[in-house]
Formats: sequence, C-alpha cells, structure tokens
Amino acid sequence: MSLRLKFNIAISLVFLLGFSIAAYVIDQILQKNAREEILNTAGLIMESAHSVRNYTINEVRPALDTNYGGTEFLPQTVPAYAASRNIEGLRQKYPEYSYKEATLNPTNPASRATDWEASVVNYFRDNRDANELIGERQTATGPSLYIARPIAVKNEACLACHGKIDDAPESMLARYGSANGFGWRMEEVVGSQIVSVPMSLPLARADEVFRTFIISLAAVYISLLLLVNLLLHYIVIRPVKKMAEIAGEVSLGNMEAPEFEAKGKDELASLGESFSRMRRSLVNAMSLLDD
Repeated sequence: MSLRLKFNIAISLVFLLGFSIAAYVIDQILQKNAREEILNTAGLIMESAHSVRNYTINEVRPALDTNYGGTEFLPQTVPAYAASRNIEGLRQKYPEYSYKEATLNPTNPASRATDWEASVVNYFRDNRDANELIGERQTATGPSLYIARPIAVKNEACLACHGKIDDAPESMLARYGSANGFGWRMEEVVGSQIVSVPMSLPLARADEVFRTFIISLAAVYISLLLLVNLLLHYIVIRPVKKMAEIAGEVSLGNMEAPEFEAKGKDELASLGESFSRMRRSLVNAMSLLDD
C-alpha cells in the first residue's frame, strides 16, 4: 500500500468522523430552529387573537351595549367572533395557518370542537393549572404544530348568553337556536383557543439549508484533499522517490549516480543530508577497497 493511499485513507476516516458529527449537530440545530420559528409564528397569532379579544371586551362591547341598550345580540361584541374574524383576514394571505376557539358546547355550530380539539379541551378541564399546551399532529398536508390555551368562564356577563336559555337575548336565539351553548358555569373550562401552524415549510427550509451545508462541506473536503495530495506529492513523495532511485543505482554499483539535493531545513531535508553523507561514505569505502 503506497504512502499516498495510506494518507488518503487516514484523512478520509478522520473527515468522515468529523463530517458525521457536524452533520448530526447541524441537523439538530436546524430542526430546533425550525420548531422555534413555528412556535414563534403560532405564538404571534395567539397573542394577536388574545389582543383582539381584550379589545372587544374592554372597548367594543361597552360601546355597542351603550348604543344599543344591551338588548340586541350583536356578534361583534363576542370576543370569540372578533378574534376569529381578525385571524380569518390573516388566513386570506396565509391559508395554511388556522385559529379556532374550539368549544364543547358552543352556540355557533362552527365553533364545535372536533375529536382532537375536544381532547385538548378535556386536557385543560383535567389540568386546571395548565395555561398552555403545545403539541404536534398529522394533517392531510403534513405535520402541524399547535398551541392551545384554555377558555374558561371568568366573567358573569358571559352567562347572560350562555347560562339559562330564558336569560338569552331573543335575537341570539333567533340566530343560533336554543339547542346548544347553554348551561355554562363560572370558572368552567368550556373550550380552547387553538392555533395550528404547518411544519412542512419551515422543515423544508431546514432540510434545504442542511443539504446546502452537506454539499458545501463535501466540496471543501474534496478541494482540501486535492490540495493536500498535491502538496504531499511535491513535498514528500517526489523527494522520497528521488532518494529511492539514487539508493537503487548505488546499490547496483553505479557510484556515479548524482547526489540528492536537500532543500530547506525540515525533517525531509535532514533525511536527505543524512542520505547524501551515507552515500559519500559508501563511495569512499568502495574506493579504499579498490585500492
């Protein structure tokens, strides 16, 4: 096995080890960053919905109740309606994002929780101290990450529409009927705010960055390997071959073989000088024997 081959095998093994470690670390970092990006996006949507809810409760509802006397049911005074309409405007440009105030017993059938949403609501009902739940689920378009927060009855004003049927505004009953959305109690967890963000796009970007990194690293390795092999040839292999050729000629009795010209002050140059001294000593010894 040649010196060049041994050297290439050794450096390739070292590279493969470092390459594997670097690829694993970079992949984990990219996946983590992608997940954090998704969580930040979901959190931004959730906070936007929360802000609209507070605005509706603190400013819109009092203003409309004052103007309409509080006797007419206006969906615009409902925090869930306002938040959903606000996010619906966002979804016109980003349809892959979704926001829903999933409720187990809603007035509006569109807010009824699906099976997986109901499991989220029940989680908050079983864990009253939990303020947030983060999870992943598979959808028709790929994996999706969701952030959920509980919706609990904190204001007695909510019971005016969701307590007893007899207390509900007639205009609300005319709009939604009397079959659902009643019997709520104070402090009861009735639903959950759920923001779902698809993971496919951030993960695809992470995979693209990972592929670019791998290709770039491989290109750097190949370039360095070619450069090192070139230097190895001119600095080590060619001088060693030259010494081997001279030694071969001398061993066959050619005392007129040229001397090896050692250049530089490195270890190879020291070896060349030692070889030249040994050659001259051998020539002198052969001359004494001839005499």
